[in-house]
Amino acid sequence: MSFRPDLVSCWTFRIDEGRGLQILLLHRAPGRIFPGIWQPVTGGLEPGERILEGALRELVEETGIGPDGIATLYGLDQVNLFHADHLDALQAEAVFAAELRPGVEAVLSHEHDAQRWVSPDEAREMVMWPAYRESIKQIEWISAHREMATLMQVGAWAVEGSAPPPKP
Repeated sequence: MSFRPDLVSCWTFRIDEGRGLQILLLHRAPGRIFPGIWQPVTGGLEPGERILEGALRELVEETGIGPDGIATLYGLDQVNLFHADHLDALQAEAVFAAELRPGVEAVLSHEHDAQRWVSPDEAREMVMWPAYRESIKQIEWISAHREMATLMQVGAWAVEGSAPPPKP
């Protein structure tokens, strides 16, 4: 039995020569749910949409960054599960991280009114939810363990010898 999340998030990061690891945070605009919080790209999946396609669509919609701006896309070892009281339900969010190519910058949509490139320590202080701090921790690990992090790249299952065994 497979499990399909309701939401996706896609953290964006880069390695800046002078500043080291930098994470992009977006500031929620007034008039939206949770106005004023700092967050990664987030959004809901559309009916019939593949999870990865949803994450990439949200990245384009909220930042203008398409596949050409991504150096490497990672599937974080994380699915956030939380109570959505307005729905009286639990919701799940699949989490991704995109390392951007040098020089790529975000162009904000109407959903956000500000953006900041910050260090992991600054990001931890700015975000609200503990799950966000866990994502930041995983991005730090990825940037420090490049060789092992290749197994977290989207598509790693397609590498010869790493595919799951066939179903009986």
